[in-house]
Amino acid sequence: MTSTTRLTVAQALVRFLAAQHTERDGERRRLIGAVWGIFGHGNVAGIGQALVEHATVPGGGTPSAPPVMPFHQGRNEQAMVHAAVGYARQCGRLSAHAVTTSIGPGATNLVTGAALATVNHLPVLLLPGDVFATRPADPVLQQLEVPFAGDVSVNDCLRPVSKYFDRITRPEALIPAALQAMRVLTDPVDTGAVTLALPQDVQAEAYDWPEEFFAERTWTVRRQAPDAVELERAVAAVRGARRPLIVAGGGVHHSRAEEALAAFASATGIPVASTQAGKGSLRWDHAQDVGGIGHTGTATADELARTADLVIGVGTRYTDFTTASGTLFTTRGVRFLNLNVAPYDGHKLAGSPLIADARAGLEALTEALLPHRHRAEPAYVTEYTDDKERWEYRVDAAYEAEDIDIRPTQPQVLGVLDELVTEEDILINAAGSLPGDLHKLWRARSRDQYHVEYGYSCMGYEIPAAIGVRMAAPDRPVWALVGDGTYLMMPTEIVTAVQEGVAIKVVILQNHGYASIGGLSESVGGERLGTAYRRLAADRTYTGVPLPVDLAANAASLGMRVLRAETVRDLRAALAEAREADTPTCVYVETETADTVSGAPPAQAWWDVPVAETATRPSAVKAREEYDRHVAARRRHL
Repeated sequence: MTSTTRLTVAQALVRFLAAQHTERDGERRRLIGAVWGIFGHGNVAGIGQALVEHATVPGGGTPSAPPVMPFHQGRNEQAMVHAAVGYARQCGRLSAHAVTTSIGPGATNLVTGAALATVNHLPVLLLPGDVFATRPADPVLQQLEVPFAGDVSVNDCLRPVSKYFDRITRPEALIPAALQAMRVLTDPVDTGAVTLALPQDVQAEAYDWPEEFFAERTWTVRRQAPDAVELERAVAAVRGARRPLIVAGGGVHHSRAEEALAAFASATGIPVASTQAGKGSLRWDHAQDVGGIGHTGTATADELARTADLVIGVGTRYTDFTTASGTLFTTRGVRFLNLNVAPYDGHKLAGSPLIADARAGLEALTEALLPHRHRAEPAYVTEYTDDKERWEYRVDAAYEAEDIDIRPTQPQVLGVLDELVTEEDILINAAGSLPGDLHKLWRARSRDQYHVEYGYSCMGYEIPAAIGVRMAAPDRPVWALVGDGTYLMMPTEIVTAVQEGVAIKVVILQNHGYASIGGLSESVGGERLGTAYRRLAADRTYTGVPLPVDLAANAASLGMRVLRAETVRDLRAALAEAREADTPTCVYVETETADTVSGAPPAQAWWDVPVAETATRPSAVKAREEYDRHVAARRRHL
């Protein structure tokens, strides 16, 4: 007779999650490391009560015996997902966090974070409360009524942004749903946001659960080897190329394939450009590293892309920023070899697929090329080596601050930080003008130092993600770099960092508005409308004096230690002090525009933002002429 245990659905779920593990290359980790939560009537009596049960078992909560399921208190549901995503990325997708919310706005606040996780292929388990399955009171507080569909709730908003979705309307339905959820979370191809919607009455309902449900399980994160025929074709493609270029994407990091990529690049002499997600795949000073590629890339990488006859994509999705909206890879006869664990991405740009784990594929490709002693032509190696050296001079010029008693530019802030950090430091950013400057200028020193979320480029990601990263790497300096626009989106988790004692370092760059979108607006005929944080002028435009907003005071009011820096000299001292701090610390600096001093190099490749086809204002007319010129260079690879 099967042994059973009587628990509520919520209690059973928490106990089940505590018993799940992952394994890859002999490394075994707990799959769900903790649960984030904000409680309301949709989860307080269910998941909330279950977490209390499992945090207060005998010995639970002491330093020698941590809780069965650790809990972290958040302030904003979207931010909790960001923190969970930061944690999962730092853990190499081998460990994740869960997020529980009430029904209504608590649940819908998850949507943006879920989209970010799914776009970036990063695992997070979402446990939103849901309306009553038994419908004793209909509607309940915060319920969305849909007259034509009684089984729809606001949680259905999470369906298109989840890699797996299920609503648990009966206790026994949890068993197959929970197992499917773990399968997706640990799948290298399909991982992303996983949602189990939990009606509030079902959460509290008891059931006799088979003990086997709670047995420890280890989910193997597989490394798919390449197919022999595809590998043979890949070898032929590499051997036949005169100007090959590797494009390293986020899959290199997800696979922990950095060493395999370095070995392949060194053995063949093929240069390596990186997407935002792939930057740091090689150290910046590796002989074959040529920097970022695409709209925010380096001149070196982009020129190589324009003249490449073979593009070897490793773990990349070929987004529009990478391909310069289809205008970058323009050599006649250029072909693509796509090493990717996902067949969907492996076939992009009419490429020859090599469907495999990035590390397994690179190792197999390196070994298969060894007998041929294949290496890039010496003249090609000399060409990109010299171009890379010239680009580094441009980086030095952008970083340099001859007068240390002036207000720094944004690149100079990065330059001071560049002088300070070691390979231990981790930099986090997601939106604004910083991703472009970082992609072009930052000199990544380790595989995980560069943490820029640019798949969804979500303002507000940086601070909560830094908390998650620091939880995964508690002994390393973790920096959240935010502009004023991003900071105002989501500073709330500073309170969480203070409460949990998570010693993140936040750098706020105040430039009084949306610098990135302001520049884009000007270039496409939008005339910077609505992009500056300034008082209304007499003509009802936002061109008055800057708003009297003190973000440093705001950060301090949330409990963070704040260091103000007015000059380059101040900044150098403040960043050094913040790096050594063992409490959450903020460095606040107002930046100078690039109009009077050296700024970052301009975009080295195009990005398609459609411009008004008809307009009366000269700025829009001129922008359309420029747009038509670039569109003419777009190419479809068939």
